[in-house]
Amino acid sequence: MSASYSGVDTCPPACRLYKKCYATGGPVAIAWRNVKTPWDRFLANIYLIPEGELWRHNIAGDLAGKGNRLHCGKLKELVKANEGRRGFTYTHKPLFRSGERQAIAEANRNGFTINLSADTLKQADEKKALGIGPVVVLLPKDQHENCFTPAGNKVVVCPFPRVQCIDCGLCQKASRSCIVGFPAHGFRAAIADTVARGDV
Repeated sequence: MSASYSGVDTCPPACRLYKKCYATGGPVAIAWRNVKTPWDRFLANIYLIPEGELWRHNIAGDLAGKGNRLHCGKLKELVKANEGRRGFTYTHKPLFRSGERQAIAEANRNGFTINLSADTLKQADEKKALGIGPVVVLLPKDQHENCFTPAGNKVVVCPFPRVQCIDCGLCQKASRSCIVGFPAHGFRAAIADTVARGDV
């Protein structure tokens, strides 16, 4: 499955795993440190993805825009490049500005799925209440069964590694009602587990 990285400067300090996530070590970190593709060339590569193909934006990094800010113009260009394709991504941007929230909603309506990333079940309810896109949430490392948020929203645990992303595609479904949960795993799993439990 085609996938991309965005530079570390796109990561928002609002993320509770800022500079402490899985992408800061191991093979992912090596690839991430070498992101140098200009924006126009990146968009050209998106146009080369076959129509109908599932692809993931940002194995590491976030949507265009420095830190907590979202670059709405670049997001609009990305949505256009994705037309006919099944792109999806995740964002920890706090989306303080109404224009940013509108841009996210527009992307989700127009075929490029942006999942709002939550660090806890309580935060997942807050993000879902925005009504601008699907939600994903970090779960404790031992949470492997579907569950519910405090507000009663269903959380479906990601089936990876039993099912590969290319065969699942749930994160690309912008209209889904459920929240997708990712148990803390891999590099920095202990830190992610603490965040998911709301202990920090």
